[in-house]
Amino acid sequence: MGLTLRSPLVPAASPLSNEIDNIKRMEDAGASAVVLESLFEEQLTLEKFELHHHLSQGTESFAVARSFYPEPEEFRIGPEEYLKHIQKAKQAVKIPIIASLNGKSVGGWTDYAKQMQQAGADAIELNIYYVETDMALPGSAVDQTYVDILRAVKSAVSIPVAVKLGSFFSNIGNMVKRLDETGADGLVLFNRFYQPDFDLESLEVTPHIILSTPFAMRLPLTWIAILHGRISADLAATSGIHYPEDVIKMMMAGAKVAELCSVLLRHGIDRIRDIEKGMVEWMEKHEYESIQQMQGSMSQVNSESPAAYERAQYMRAITSYKPQAAG
Repeated sequence: MGLTLRSPLVPAASPLSNEIDNIKRMEDAGASAVVLESLFEEQLTLEKFELHHHLSQGTESFAVARSFYPEPEEFRIGPEEYLKHIQKAKQAVKIPIIASLNGKSVGGWTDYAKQMQQAGADAIELNIYYVETDMALPGSAVDQTYVDILRAVKSAVSIPVAVKLGSFFSNIGNMVKRLDETGADGLVLFNRFYQPDFDLESLEVTPHIILSTPFAMRLPLTWIAILHGRISADLAATSGIHYPEDVIKMMMAGAKVAELCSVLLRHGIDRIRDIEKGMVEWMEKHEYESIQQMQGSMSQVNSESPAAYERAQYMRAITSYKPQAAG
């Protein structure tokens, strides 16, 4: 996105970035940039206590409806504090600070994005989390919302803007193409869809977050490899990246950066240093002199077997599987 980075390792938006000391530790461990934890669209629409007041009206007898929304005190940081946090982070470290907005509509994002830039953010990541439940609304209208959000934010700021996408589109390639044509500087693949759970004792819907496993990287790996070389926007990989080899695979698929989250929450910030060390050792062993040398080398456009990313490989995988005999 025009940012100069020392490595492709970037901590993704997470609670770890709420503390300035943690951001310093990320820089010391080798992070090339940091994505701050997202500020929610709902926090911009109304003051958090006013939001709580309106959301709670008429829901006292409907535990399911009430439990979907966080209590006011659960918001870690408010809009004004978020801008101050950007300023403090910029003063504390030399690496780029990427602000993050999480929402699903145009709303008040435009003005606040401008304030993020004024506070010193080097870029903005739009974490669009849109789960549409209106069965009468066509998918094309949902897709258009993403484009409208990006266009509105791009019109308000001059710093790079990335869009973090989920994978639930009928045609991911077309969605990416439209965002690219609208001016996205980067695309982050993919946002994870967090499904709720049921508490059988209280009969309430409860949040349930499970940290990613390495298997989750297969989906972004596939699509980054398919999209590389076909759009102007830079591609960032996220979800399931836990080991040095995972980052290398994403680079070979065509990613410019790998966003790390679950691995840092599970093993700590110093894991960044371990991953970089492992990458360097692998590159030396296999005689790679730079990340650029490997970027996109395994993408579909550079593959000797492009069909490996399409239906032919799917059929081969299914038909070649041999189940183990029962013991």
